[in-house]
Amino acid sequence: MLPEWAPPCGNECTHKFAALTQIPWRVFCKKGCGADGDTWEDCLEQCDEICYKDPVLEAQQWSAYIDRSPGAAIYSQKCFHACVAGCGYKYNIPREKVDQVNPNRPTNPLPVQEPKQLPPRIVASQPPPSSLATTDILGSSA
Repeated sequence: MLPEWAPPCGNECTHKFAALTQIPWRVFCKKGCGADGDTWEDCLEQCDEICYKDPVLEAQQWSAYIDRSPGAAIYSQKCFHACVAGCGYKYNIPREKVDQVNPNRPTNPLPVQEPKQLPPRIVASQPPPSSLATTDILGSSA
């Protein structure tokens, strides 16, 4: 049983994502409840920012992996839908409309960029074995 003082939006998220395996999605639902902004559209934009990776450094796609969003594409989608559910609870949007919202992002994960090819390393080779034996050198005088 939840305390009566708990915010109604948070209660809705707790009920919707009650299973232990759903705790991460409950958290993202509550982020939708607590999103800044005054409109449903603002809330959806914030869910997009929370749940999808963007490059941290401009024009460096690999830097998206530094971003702290959920990770794999399927997790980002689940995060987005949980966050949108929270926005729906916050703004009293009908469930049918909430279920129809799709992210403005491609469903494919980020392209993996191959690392730049480094020039081949030059390895110092062993000097060729000498034809003179050690005893020949020690026995000779200059």
